[in-house]
Amino acid sequence: MVDGILNYLWLVPALPLLGVIVNSVIALFVERPLLLAEEDHGAPSHGPSTRGTSAPMGEGHGASHAAPAYRKLVAFVGPAVVGASFVVSLLAVLALAARPAHDRLFVQVLFPWIQAGTFFAPAAFQLDPLSSVMILVVTGVGFLIHVYSVGYMSHEKAFARYFIYLNLFTFAMLLLVLGSNFLLMFVGWEGVGLCSYLLIGYWYEKKSAADAGKKAFIVNRVGDFGFLVAVFLIFWTFGTVEYTEVFGKIPGLAASGVLTTGIATAITLLLFVGAVGKSAQIPLYVWLPDAMEGPTPVSALIHAATMVTAGVYMVARTNALYLLAPTSMAVVAVVGAATALFSATIGITQNDIKRVLAYSTVSQLGYMFLACGVGAFTAGIFHLMTHAFFKALLFLGSGSVIHALSGEQDMRKMGSLRKHLPITFTTMFIATLAISGIPGLSGFFSKDEILWKSFSSGHGHVGLWLVGTAAAGITAFYMFRLVFLTFFGDSRMEPEVEKHVHESPYSMTVPLMLLAVLSVAGGWIGIPHVLGGYNYFEEWLAPVFAHGAEGAAHGGAHASAALEVLLMAGSVGVALCGIGLAWYLYRVRTEVPKEIADRVPGLYDLVLNKYYVDEIYDVAIVRKIVNGSIWLWEAFDTAFLDGIVNGIAALVKGAGERTRRLQTGVVGNYAFSLLLGAVILVGFLLWS
Repeated sequence: MVDGILNYLWLVPALPLLGVIVNSVIALFVERPLLLAEEDHGAPSHGPSTRGTSAPMGEGHGASHAAPAYRKLVAFVGPAVVGASFVVSLLAVLALAARPAHDRLFVQVLFPWIQAGTFFAPAAFQLDPLSSVMILVVTGVGFLIHVYSVGYMSHEKAFARYFIYLNLFTFAMLLLVLGSNFLLMFVGWEGVGLCSYLLIGYWYEKKSAADAGKKAFIVNRVGDFGFLVAVFLIFWTFGTVEYTEVFGKIPGLAASGVLTTGIATAITLLLFVGAVGKSAQIPLYVWLPDAMEGPTPVSALIHAATMVTAGVYMVARTNALYLLAPTSMAVVAVVGAATALFSATIGITQNDIKRVLAYSTVSQLGYMFLACGVGAFTAGIFHLMTHAFFKALLFLGSGSVIHALSGEQDMRKMGSLRKHLPITFTTMFIATLAISGIPGLSGFFSKDEILWKSFSSGHGHVGLWLVGTAAAGITAFYMFRLVFLTFFGDSRMEPEVEKHVHESPYSMTVPLMLLAVLSVAGGWIGIPHVLGGYNYFEEWLAPVFAHGAEGAAHGGAHASAALEVLLMAGSVGVALCGIGLAWYLYRVRTEVPKEIADRVPGLYDLVLNKYYVDEIYDVAIVRKIVNGSIWLWEAFDTAFLDGIVNGIAALVKGAGERTRRLQTGVVGNYAFSLLLGAVILVGFLLWS
């Protein structure tokens, strides 16, 4: 009877899909006719508010004192289906936990999907400890973001369209993490890519938002090509794409020499290409900062809690293959560490509150890949979970600030907001402490575990630990810079804006408070053994990462507890130094940052402009592709292909023009032609 709920696992993705269907009907038959009627009467069409971001409730686009009934239905259905999905997920995970550790795997086959000869790929869902963590994060954090969106997006005319996209994204992400094979994962993978395009470009009438959506879609396609080739190579090697069959065949094929290190390296590097695109790592990270053009709840859902972690999940899911490819492991670790440090330095100089958080997300994703690269897959997934809590809180908190300031996102025009927004300030301050790695909060446990494994693991290196520690210090600095510029000091707000500053409604502040609780307590299920605790999270994921745990421990099993505590204290000390430096520069000597920028203008401009990576890509890649396309259009299409087609047409036309002259319409000419023909024919016969 305990397993009975597992038979309803299909409801987890089906419920958000139901929300898509219901809201689509409402949007098509109710909302769209109303919007068209408003346009016919001269009202402005739906689109972004004045600043391209959400404005305060009742002051933005399409606000009305009495919301139409259909909006209330949309506001209920959108979050409710995700909340129901979370309840089913929680019950299913509890049922899985009731099983013995060696039997925590449940596969539900829904129907045959693709059959061709001996190839068979069913539409099936797989629930195991890894996918259980993912569905709880996606539905739990996703539900809070849906609730928050009800208040934040209440002024938007295309209200139903927004929740269609949000529910569809949730469905695609659940399909990605629950799929029992690589093909179903790829369907969800492409689904979240499509939804990110739709959500980032939600305000499509604003050019920057439309361009950001296209940029995200195109950059992700680059990575997706590598992922798809990897799936082909997996099928060619294993004869199947089912997880259980692929991973079950690895020991035998490796022993027989069929699965060589070279093949494993090729597969894992191609998979990592996909992960680099989806999870915004060097060199394909450039889409994520621009994705901040979308509504702030979208940033919280897609770029903190779900989509960008898909690459980390995929690498963790294929851990058995990565452990056969040391080169791939090293590549993952180095790229992750480099991304963590590189993007953290960019965050130092950004002034847009959401862009600071965007580069922070890129940096934290680098930490997750660093963990996977050194074989600490459990630590990577642990940080994925804790990061979802405090980064979603930071994004939603920034949305509350933007909401209060009528769409203002520049931190240089804020200040002294803590007295106006006490709940937003308190919750964001907790999240900032968590991401900085302050002991007792969730980020401390997961980040410290990654740094320790990067030092002690057989796949780790002291250089990786140094880079990770430096990134941690920079993270603490720029996050507290954000807090000090936004909530402390003298007010730099416009007088008209400051008069209307107010705390957000309960639909927005309650999710903030719940996420604040998770940001504090979420890490306590993974207390390191060296601190006298018990790592329940590690035990839960042990059946999935059994080989990974052995690999991570190799070479570091005998590392002393004293050394671990010393390194832990060192990382905390570095974070405190970052916080202290931010306090000194932005609370005590506030003129110093400008003096530093004036002394090294070249370096400051370099970092402020994100090392000109976008400009370099534009010159080296984008413009060359555009110019090549123009050349193909003008030289090949217009000159060559059109030349052939038009040339044949001209030839036929000319021949017709000349043949037409024989048809004069004069009977005498026709009689003469007949006589001439007869004479020629008779002459030919006599001659022959």
